[in-house]
Amino acid sequence: MGPRKRRLGAQLLARLREHYAPQGLLHFGQGKWYPGEQLPRWSLNAFWRADGEPLWSNASLFADEDIDYGVTDAQTLAFLQGVARRLGLDSKYVFGAYEDVWYYLWRERRLPANVDPFDARLDDPLERACLRKVFKQGLDKLVGHVLPIARSYGTRRWQTGPWFLRDERCYLVPGDSPLGYRLPLDSQPWTSKTDYPWVHPQDQSQPFPPLPPYRVMRQFDRTRATDTAAEDRRAAGAGPAGKARAATRAPHTFESAGWITRTAICAEVREGVLYVFMPPLAALEDYLELVAAIEATAEAMQLPLLLEGYEPPRDPRLVHLRVTPDPGVLEVNIQPARNWAELAEQTTFLYDAAHATRLSTEKFMLDGRHTGTGGGNHFVLGGATPADSPFLRRPDLLASMLAYWHNHPSLSYLFSGLFLGPTSQAPRIDEARNDSVYEIEIAFRELRRLKAAGLPGAAPWQVDRLLRNLLIDVTGNTHRAEFCIDKLYSPDSATGRLGLLELRAFEMPPHARMSLAQQLLMRALVARFWQHPYQPLRLKRWGTELHDRFMLPHFVWSDFADVIEEMNDCGYALAADWFAPHFEFRFPKLGDFAANNVEVELRLALEPWHVMGEEGAVGGTVRYVDSSVERLQVRARGLIDERHALTCNGRRVPLQPTGNAGEFVGGVRYRAWSPPSSLHPTIPAHAPLTFDLVDTWMSRSRGGCQYHVAHPGGRNYETFPVNAYEAEARRLARFFRIGHTPGRISAVDEERNPDFPFTLDLRRR
Repeated sequence: MGPRKRRLGAQLLARLREHYAPQGLLHFGQGKWYPGEQLPRWSLNAFWRADGEPLWSNASLFADEDIDYGVTDAQTLAFLQGVARRLGLDSKYVFGAYEDVWYYLWRERRLPANVDPFDARLDDPLERACLRKVFKQGLDKLVGHVLPIARSYGTRRWQTGPWFLRDERCYLVPGDSPLGYRLPLDSQPWTSKTDYPWVHPQDQSQPFPPLPPYRVMRQFDRTRATDTAAEDRRAAGAGPAGKARAATRAPHTFESAGWITRTAICAEVREGVLYVFMPPLAALEDYLELVAAIEATAEAMQLPLLLEGYEPPRDPRLVHLRVTPDPGVLEVNIQPARNWAELAEQTTFLYDAAHATRLSTEKFMLDGRHTGTGGGNHFVLGGATPADSPFLRRPDLLASMLAYWHNHPSLSYLFSGLFLGPTSQAPRIDEARNDSVYEIEIAFRELRRLKAAGLPGAAPWQVDRLLRNLLIDVTGNTHRAEFCIDKLYSPDSATGRLGLLELRAFEMPPHARMSLAQQLLMRALVARFWQHPYQPLRLKRWGTELHDRFMLPHFVWSDFADVIEEMNDCGYALAADWFAPHFEFRFPKLGDFAANNVEVELRLALEPWHVMGEEGAVGGTVRYVDSSVERLQVRARGLIDERHALTCNGRRVPLQPTGNAGEFVGGVRYRAWSPPSSLHPTIPAHAPLTFDLVDTWMSRSRGGCQYHVAHPGGRNYETFPVNAYEAEARRLARFFRIGHTPGRISAVDEERNPDFPFTLDLRRR
């Protein structure tokens, strides 16, 4: 989450905003805060109005974080005073905020006697940097200015007023977050819960009137505030008190102080850049009015700035896109598309903008394998409003997709990443619990019963309650599921009632057209099930076959070909060849050889990695993933079943007929390397893998190959491939069409594993 990644994210966001929202709003806010992470992640956002009206007309007033504009504390004071005057507020209530002197003096006294506060040698690098920054700038340094501000919904006016704190100054909560997150809100006068001015998000299912035009937002009431260019240029100043006066008296002891203005807009300077912290507001109209006052003040003072703090309230009249960090990747949430033309344009431009920003949608592993970035490529389906969502209008549509994905595992595995299985980010229903299939069949019957009762469908909240506790992972996490309905219609909060379905079993493909092919398939499936619901009599119980048959590329492609054939039967002219790049990318060819009129091909197969038990580590406990086990597929053509056999490291591969004469496939599961922590740590690595085409009539190997997991000469790569050519060279260096077993050889028949009959597991002796 370092500064370089944020810089690249800002560059990408600037390209996207310039293309889609040249008169939109930039907002550098706070993202998710995951357990175990010391700080929340940042979130770079662009907002624009759906009606085409400007939201922020002067893009030159957005600051660049890499430029020192030399903004002073006097300018932050003058800026907030200018905002107050434009909103008709008394600017005398702007006050300064300082670091907590007493805390840092106490912290200094706790340091070891032989260290310097400027170089405290603390174990925590974040705390070390924070202490160094505070002592370097001085304990009496002004951090920024604060203007208490809130919307008075009784009079529909803005209100302000003094803060009554215990100290003579406003001392911030210790830390290095933006000023607005560190305000001493707990020191404000007490108020009862009934009098507290809670900020409630608006219900997204209600009708919203059109937003006022941009020119109306910029027309400030001159009778309520002084707004002259000369006054804007002054370093400090106070306009006359506006008409909307807030109560200014101090509360009595144990008196509920419900009139106090408890939210605030803040201005602080960091690295010479002015950051304006936005307060929480319930209505989008209020947020846009405050933004208009900020833009007008910045324009009058010719002062570029960046907005941070609270985002605009979620509202269907506002469109937005977001760039956030994830380990190793940047996550981009693009705006919704209303039709296929918009979807194609947005996807293509995103890939082009990422390439122009020196970002890639693919990566190469140390051994040269070509993989996705590791980030998700999740598809979110729904409507413009919750009432328009097809999954709330027709709950049977969601049931059709769930049942179809279950009966066709290729939809779960063809587009997924390397990490799959019950502990992955998007497990299937039958990978979470053994009885989930049985339970979800009951849920489907309940949906049909509610519909048969005379209702057009189940109530929105009933859809959530029926499926929420089934679409989960093994820990009960509703977000980490193949079908995530966290934002479908959760009664818990307004932000969860958006009518959205998130499909998470997709990894970022390397090319825009590959992504568009996936999205075309999703749109076609939704259209098909809307016209013809999929209602099987019984869901298939795959059992261990799921992680045996459908880990092999041949059976995944065969099942996907059935999906495409059914789509054509329903009138959707899709071709399986359109998805051949996905197959080659997901199951790369490792090599092949030919001997005795038999062709043998090796492909990388799927392998579900399991999360292991907790282990102690610095700062807490961790759970590793056993990625040391891999799987590949062997396919033979022209093989005579009674005569030929394929062996791997001397053991016979269980071959299954494909339906084509002389064609067989089988899987080989092996330990690729020996990590310090893994399942069955006493089993050594099986590399290299030696494959022999055994002629059982002559008891000799007619040919074979060797596959090395790492460099055959024992070289350990320390850097990743710089391009596709070096990656290909590393892959080719690990496969040899020579090295089969000389002399007499016999392929001993082995009893097939009843749980995994398609796979030879070299770990089982």
